[in-house]
Amino acid sequence: MAKESTFRNMTISLTVVCIVCSALLGGVYIMTKKPIETAAIAKTNNAIALVVPEFDNIPSDEKSSVLCEGEEFVYYTARKGEQVVGYAIETSTSKGFSGTIKMMVGFNTNGDIVSISVLSHSETPGLGAKMTEPSFVSQFEGKNPASFKLAVKKDGGDIDAITASTITSRAYADAVQKACNAFNLIVANN
Repeated sequence: MAKESTFRNMTISLTVVCIVCSALLGGVYIMTKKPIETAAIAKTNNAIALVVPEFDNIPSDEKSSVLCEGEEFVYYTARKGEQVVGYAIETSTSKGFSGTIKMMVGFNTNGDIVSISVLSHSETPGLGAKMTEPSFVSQFEGKNPASFKLAVKKDGGDIDAITASTITSRAYADAVQKACNAFNLIVANN
C-alpha cells in the first residue's frame, strides 16, 4: 500500500535519504583519510629523493617553512647522519602558459642546484610539457645561481628556452629563482 504524497512524507523521506548518504560519505572519508595521507607523504619523499644528494633521514619529518618576498615556501632538510646534505624546496609559479607549475627544487649545502622535479603542471603536451624532459632540466643541474643567470637567453640569461614554449621556460626559470631566493634565506637563518 503506497503512502500518500504529502509535504510531510516527502520531507521525512528526503531527510532520511540525506542522513543515510551523509553517513556513508563520512564513513568513506574516515576509511580513506589515512591511506591518502600516507600516499601523499610517500609522493613527497620520492620527489625529495629525486632532487637532493643521498640522505638517510626522512625529510618529510623535517618539514619547515620560510617566508620569502611575501610568499611562504615549504622546505625539507636532507641529512646523512647528523650532517645536512641538502634542502628540497617546494616552489610554484602561476606564470605558465596554461597555469600553475609546481616543482621541487633540490640544493646541496654549497647552493648548487642538484635537480628539479615537476610535481604538477597543465602545460601543453609536446610543447611546454617538455620542461620535464632531461634535456631541459639538465641545464639547471649542478649550477650555482650565484654564477648562473636563471633566465632564458632571450632575456639575457643562461637557459635555452624550449622551442615554441618561451612562456613556459620563463615561468620555470622564475620558479627556480624563487626557490633559490628561499634557499638563501634558509641558509642565512640556520
